[in-house]
Amino acid sequence: MMTTRTENLLANRPTISSAKIYDTMSADERFQNKTLRPIVKMQHDLLIAVFNNYIAKHKNVFSELSLQKQLDYIDNAIHKDMKFRNSVKGMVIGQFTVEEYAIYIQNSSALNKRMMNIVKERYINSIQLFTQSEVLQAV
Repeated sequence: MMTTRTENLLANRPTISSAKIYDTMSADERFQNKTLRPIVKMQHDLLIAVFNNYIAKHKNVFSELSLQKQLDYIDNAIHKDMKFRNSVKGMVIGQFTVEEYAIYIQNSSALNKRMMNIVKERYINSIQLFTQSEVLQAV
């Protein structure tokens, strides 16, 4: 028997032991821990490659910036560059099951905010991957 898309998607997701699910959680928090965090973790390498490409397309100035300016650069890319933001959102939403998508569209605005904050934190925690030499290798 062939496996369904849902089974394949769920089977590929990493488990995040710190992403607890409690009965007292809000629906948004549950969706964040059950769906968003595992997908963003699974998509880590792709998200890093995409941001390295973003840096390269914007004249490779990132590595010359101070740490605070690098953090501002990440924040700006995630929150103000709609083309980049929508691209990242697509990489996450494309990994949703149909059932998860149905939950997502009920409160997409708040869930997008959570999604982007998770991606931003991942970029901040991986900031050392965005150095000049890494960018050149990625091109």
